[in-house]
Amino acid sequence: MKVLVTGSHGFIGKNLCVILKKRGHEILDFNSSDSDETLKKAVVEADFIVHLAGVNRPADVQEFHDVNFGLTKKIVQFVQDCGSKAPILLASSVLAGGDTPYGQSKALAESIVNNLGFSGHPVYVYRLAHVFGKWCKPNYNSVVATFCYCVSHDLPIDINEKSGNIDFVYIDDVCKEFVRVIEERPQPTNRILSVEPTYTSKPSELAEIIRSFRSSRENLMLPLQDGFEKKLYATYLSFLPEDGMSYPLVSHSDNRGSFIEFFKTKAYGQLSVNVIKPGAVKGNHYHMSKNEKYLVVTGSCDIEERPLFDNKISTYHCSEKNLIVVDIAPGYVHNIKNVGSQDAVVLMWSSDIYDKTNDDTYPEMVEPEAL
Repeated sequence: MKVLVTGSHGFIGKNLCVILKKRGHEILDFNSSDSDETLKKAVVEADFIVHLAGVNRPADVQEFHDVNFGLTKKIVQFVQDCGSKAPILLASSVLAGGDTPYGQSKALAESIVNNLGFSGHPVYVYRLAHVFGKWCKPNYNSVVATFCYCVSHDLPIDINEKSGNIDFVYIDDVCKEFVRVIEERPQPTNRILSVEPTYTSKPSELAEIIRSFRSSRENLMLPLQDGFEKKLYATYLSFLPEDGMSYPLVSHSDNRGSFIEFFKTKAYGQLSVNVIKPGAVKGNHYHMSKNEKYLVVTGSCDIEERPLFDNKISTYHCSEKNLIVVDIAPGYVHNIKNVGSQDAVVLMWSSDIYDKTNDDTYPEMVEPEAL
């Protein structure tokens, strides 16, 4: 369908338009520099209207009323004048109705759209929490974008210690909800709608989380669990300098090969890369609690394991031509030997992060006769 998106060059607009285009919809753009005639023509053509355009920090406070309310009023008037049946989705703010000029202008915009809804026209008014994500403008109206930009560029950040909690919502969650409404046109359950999930944080807590992302290149800890941190991390990465996307890892080497820790997580253990030289054997130990998964991606290896109180050995022949995952259970003595003529590369996942103070690794030969 043809979707009119006002503010298509803005933060939410950019993200939404990319998704809509990929789903086969035609975008009718409207931005602040366009004329009323351009807007009216787009309203006539549109099958659906998404009104995102607005101002947050104008030079003149009167612009809050002129744009946030005035532009909305024009859209509604054009819809009525041409008899359009296109539903209207208005992106408002949780600050609507507050005692600031911004909040008052947003409340007026909501009111005129909902008044159109009372006449039977399909409308969807969303009060959005603080939206964050890629392509947001730092040092403008997003604390997340500002903090991400400053930390990723090694700049200081200014934190108002008196600031209270802020509610946040992720851009992809916003776009997912908007696309659902555009394509399904559900019956609105309320005059004021919201996008979930939302997350709550103080600026000081937010800064601590984002600073930890910078440290992750040294401690290898990644926030891969679902939720706020995972979405913040994705946002942080989008603000890295173009030439700052890579970082080195430490290789622990000996005559058998090398071992490189790739990344670690609080909830899901760690992933490492094990390089084994031809003829070399690694392992010959067991774990009491830790479990692992081995995958040979280059070369050829034999993985041997046996229960601690049993002499029966299971051998798994693994290679880049025989991509199988071998599970290493707690209480199983195991080793891995490179039986090929080139270095073998093995991906190793461990359920627990390596901890020198609680290693959970106990030497034991897999071959019983070698005990």
